[in-house]
Amino acid sequence: MTETRMPAFRPTLLLIGASRGLGHAMAAEFLARGWNVVGTIREPDARTPFHDLAERYGEQVEIECLDICVPDQIAALRMRLCDRRFDMLFVNAGTTNADPTQTIGAISTAEFMHVMMTNALSPMRVVESLQDLVPARGLIGVMSSGQGSVANNNGGKRELYRGSKAALNMFMRSFAAREGASPRPMAVMAPGWVRTELGGPDAPLGIEDSIPNLVTVLTGKQARPGLEYLDYLGRTVPW
Repeated sequence: MTETRMPAFRPTLLLIGASRGLGHAMAAEFLARGWNVVGTIREPDARTPFHDLAERYGEQVEIECLDICVPDQIAALRMRLCDRRFDMLFVNAGTTNADPTQTIGAISTAEFMHVMMTNALSPMRVVESLQDLVPARGLIGVMSSGQGSVANNNGGKRELYRGSKAALNMFMRSFAAREGASPRPMAVMAPGWVRTELGGPDAPLGIEDSIPNLVTVLTGKQARPGLEYLDYLGRTVPW
């Protein structure tokens, strides 16, 4: 008699911002570890590195389109996924102003609003809209930065970016406070200064130094309820 084997269970990650950089690297790492990944890209007609992963991994990958700064698109994604459940929701979003050396008082209102919306407001809109697609013990995480730490800001610089990530951290703390004694694990992640389009060529870490470790931290965090602010090596970052 031929033995029939059921397919192995694959946990599923809903990754917001998977097209390139850290998000694409996260998708690749989770896929290599046997996860399914539903990842979003911003431009529906653009070819991205995430499409290459979809070709390589087949049915393990699903591509959705989302500009997180457009609330109607968040609502539409929520409707498309309303019958799905995800083991982890992770929001990867990051931008900065054109001249990161500017002091906060010199930044234009338009740039301030763009960075704060992309880095702080929109990720939380996504979290609040999609949270019920993640079971009570499923992990919800966001990509922050070590530069979002108020306690560690001893040198200034990149003031708008720092402020936007500090705001994201505070909003996640408010979200966690609303959850009360929930068993849900939540994570605010600091990936380190990584050589990407955003991080620039002088960053000390390569993606290969940061992301595999960061994914290990996230999967380990699944067993610990509550919110933690962690770096890519699992060390606690002071708020």
